[in-house]
Amino acid sequence: MNLLALPQDAFRAHFTKAPFLLRHRLADHELFSLPRLVELARVLPASQVEYNAGEVPVSLDPARTPRNRLSAEETIRRIEQCRSWLVLKSVERDPAYRRLLDECLAEVRTASTRLTAGMCEPHAFIFVSSPGAVTPYHMDPEENFLLQIRGTKTLSVFDPADRSVVSDEQIERFLGGAHRNLEYRDEYQRKAQRFDLAPGLALHVPFAAPHWVRNGPAVSISFSITFNTRASMRAVHAHHMNRRLRRWGMRPAPVGHSMLRDGLKQLVSRALESRFKPWAAQPRPEYPG
Repeated sequence: MNLLALPQDAFRAHFTKAPFLLRHRLADHELFSLPRLVELARVLPASQVEYNAGEVPVSLDPARTPRNRLSAEETIRRIEQCRSWLVLKSVERDPAYRRLLDECLAEVRTASTRLTAGMCEPHAFIFVSSPGAVTPYHMDPEENFLLQIRGTKTLSVFDPADRSVVSDEQIERFLGGAHRNLEYRDEYQRKAQRFDLAPGLALHVPFAAPHWVRNGPAVSISFSITFNTRASMRAVHAHHMNRRLRRWGMRPAPVGHSMLRDGLKQLVSRALESRFKPWAAQPRPEYPG
């Protein structure tokens, strides 16, 4: 029995380009019970657990992120009342979650070997959030399928190619290691696609697509499966090269305007990073989901 019900037409038309909904069968899976997540939080390294107060604005300076003054385990135990947001990162290091991630990604790969060619850097994240918690406006460095396990949430997702909501420079800084949070303006919202998620529903969020999240009136648990493809890694390296060119005083053509230019940029970027590591290597951007 498939874990994901991938709509073939929507997948082929929108994967990596635009968000689309799908269904999944993980809503009652034992790996997402609160006791099991408390156990997981206890054994994960501190660097793989991020949590803070959940009552925050959509536009948030990361340096001003409020803390909840609880441990990660206590945050999960008290998630219904503690007004918090928590993410367990790279949970695939636990064998049980790795098996689940692998099963899901095998189904994604089967949907289109052409679109998922060169699939790499698979990761899994679990989000546990209080009622009404907000995840600020941000972007992520991978292709993402966000599976809603418990509770409800609303995602506002923006076109990653719309430079009126996210500039080339912002993308370059983020992929160069800057914090994920972006500056949000109220006028952006009219350009958002809104998706309401409930248990059994999932959403594809494309690579570098800005989005923000508001949880519904109950505790929310979500499972995020992420990966890169040959195409997304080419875009990453082309953006890295554009960032270098700006530092050298040049005004490079935006990524996506010319396949030939992008191809040359990513080849030069890879060569530089290979030759001068660790000096020229780009740090992996922070990722919460």
